[in-house]
Amino acid sequence: MMNTQPIPLPLLSMNYSFADSPVIDQVGVEERVARLQSRSIKKTAKIAGLKLALSMIDLTTLTGQDTPGKVRQLCAKAKCVHAEDPDLPQVAAICVFPSMVRVAKKELEGTKIHLASVATSFPNGQSNRKLKIAETRFVVAEGADEVDMVISRGKFLQGELAYVYDEIAAVKEACGTAHLKVILETGELATLDNVRRASDLAIKAGADFIKTSTGKIKPAATLPVTLVMMEAIRDYYYETGKRIGMKPAGGISNSKLALQYLVLVKEVVGGGWLHKDYFRFGASSLANDILMQLNKQSSGYYQSPDYFSKD
Repeated sequence: MMNTQPIPLPLLSMNYSFADSPVIDQVGVEERVARLQSRSIKKTAKIAGLKLALSMIDLTTLTGQDTPGKVRQLCAKAKCVHAEDPDLPQVAAICVFPSMVRVAKKELEGTKIHLASVATSFPNGQSNRKLKIAETRFVVAEGADEVDMVISRGKFLQGELAYVYDEIAAVKEACGTAHLKVILETGELATLDNVRRASDLAIKAGADFIKTSTGKIKPAATLPVTLVMMEAIRDYYYETGKRIGMKPAGGISNSKLALQYLVLVKEVVGGGWLHKDYFRFGASSLANDILMQLNKQSSGYYQSPDYFSKD
């Protein structure tokens, strides 16, 4: 009788070399970023950009003090960022710890706001693969439609790239239909060459988004690092026609910097990525600064930071 059992596919890491990632010209990257930062943005474009940035935020709470009440308050802000201006766009997503996914899921029911959860022993990633996969399956079962995983930076830095690739691929499989954001923790990767190599690796292993940082390590997101990661996304798109998302996270707390990130996205990969499906900000304090700037554009003066919810 013919064997009808599916034949297991070989791990792609056995046949793929990551040595093909390009060498990064750090001076060239920094000079290009400096030019992009000098761009002048007029009032109409600034208002549109600020509203776009607001719609791209993943409102996040990832502290040991998180409680169901705090998560509910964050979800309320996600649904209506400022009661005085209900026409403002909602944020893209809420991001919480695994234990808070069920709470957030109930609060976000009936909205188009995505629910993300960190997983795989966030933020250090120092546990075994079996536990990481189990945690991933848990958060998806609880209701998360996005999973933010951390790579094993120690394995990456000691050259075990196949290990990191296979781990990402295994977590991606455990996500099922949920989207996978792969956190590189670029502040621990030391060089832009490593950032590019890790970006290529994560994309080819199945990432739907690549993300700079956990927000727990400094430096977190930077424009040069984001430029290098966006170039990896661009090159993969040219090769395959598939769009991969990008999420800078950590240290993006003011509107001016957020607009500079949007300029970078437009210049490197084009306007097709200027949508919450392909670009996110991992931030919470950024939302209030955007609200302050939008109020300034309409009224001519700044409101006190206390005028806006701090959740």
